[in-house]
Amino acid sequence: MKAFVVDKYGKKNALRLVEVPTPDIKDDDVLVEIHAAGVNLLDAKIRDGEFKSFLRYRPPFVLGHDVAGIVIRVGSKVRRFKPGDEVYARPRDGQIGTFAEFIAMNEADVALKPKNLSMEEAASIPLVGLTAWQVLVEKARLRRGQKVFIQAGSGGVGTFAIQLARHLGATVATTASAASTDMVESLGADIAVDYRKEDFEKVLSNYDVVVNSQDAATLEKSLRVLKPGGQLISISGPPDPAFAKKLGLNIVLRLAMHALSRGIRKRARHAGVNYSFLFMWADGDQLGKITPLLESGTIHPVIDRIFPFEQTNEALAFVQAGRAKGKVVVKVK
Repeated sequence: MKAFVVDKYGKKNALRLVEVPTPDIKDDDVLVEIHAAGVNLLDAKIRDGEFKSFLRYRPPFVLGHDVAGIVIRVGSKVRRFKPGDEVYARPRDGQIGTFAEFIAMNEADVALKPKNLSMEEAASIPLVGLTAWQVLVEKARLRRGQKVFIQAGSGGVGTFAIQLARHLGATVATTASAASTDMVESLGADIAVDYRKEDFEKVLSNYDVVVNSQDAATLEKSLRVLKPGGQLISISGPPDPAFAKKLGLNIVLRLAMHALSRGIRKRARHAGVNYSFLFMWADGDQLGKITPLLESGTIHPVIDRIFPFEQTNEALAFVQAGRAKGKVVVKVK
C-alpha cells in the first residue's frame, strides 16, 4: 500500500511517499480501507520530534491521527464491527498511521461513522472532537450556566469545542481575528475577543473554565480571568505530574515534567484555581457519544480545505502555518 512515512525526526522534514506492506491485524483489530484522513498540528509536532521522549516511534513510521473509511477485515475477537461498516477513529498512540491506504486499529478506538457525514467530514472529527469532549465533559464537567473561555476559536479544536460548550449550556467566550468573528459567533460563541486589538484578560473575568491552547504568556494571563475554584486546562502544555504518572514514565521524565509545570501550578494555587494538562487519548466509546450530536446537526464539521492524498506534505505545511479555519483533510480514496 502507499503511505507517507517519517524517515527521521526534524523540523519541516518532508514525509516520503513509499510502498509499505498492508498491516496485519491482531485478534481485536479491524483493518480499515482509508478514504480520508484529518491533518493535525500534532502530526507536525511528532514529525519534528517534540514528543519523542514519551511517544517513541522508531523511524520510518507512518504518520496520521484521524481516519474515516470502510472495514474490510476483522480479527477473531472483534464483535462490534464487520466488513463493510463505515467507521471513523483516532487510533491510539503507538498505532497511528492514517496517511496511508489502510490501517489496522484496535476495535476499542473505533466508532461507526455518522450517517449524515461524508468521509472527509467524518475524518475531520475524531482528534478534535475527543479533545473537546475530554476537556469539557470528562475533566471540566462543564455545566449549564457556567462560563468557559476557549482560546483560538477558529482552529480545529476551537470550532468543535465552541459547539459542544454551547450544547452543554455554557456561556462561551473565545479569541479570533476580525475575519473569523462571524464564524465563531455562528458556532455559538457569545463573546469573540479580537486578539489583534484587545487583551482578553481586560475583557473577560469570573470564568469557571479556561481551555488553553496557546503559548506560555497566554497561559499565565488565563489565570487572571478565572473565578476562585476555576479550572485552567491546557492542551498545549506544560505537562503536569498527573500526566507523567498516567503514562508510567520513568523517574527522570517524571521529574522533568514536574519541573516544567512547577511555576504555573504554584501560581494557580496562589490564585485559588486548579491547573491541569490534557493530552487526548483514543476512545471509541466517547466518539460514539459524539456521533448523535453530529447526526442531529447539534455539532457540524468545519473544514477549511481538502487536499488530495499526494499533497499530504502541503496539507501538513498549511496546518503548521496556522492559517486553517477549522480542519484540514486529505482525501485518500
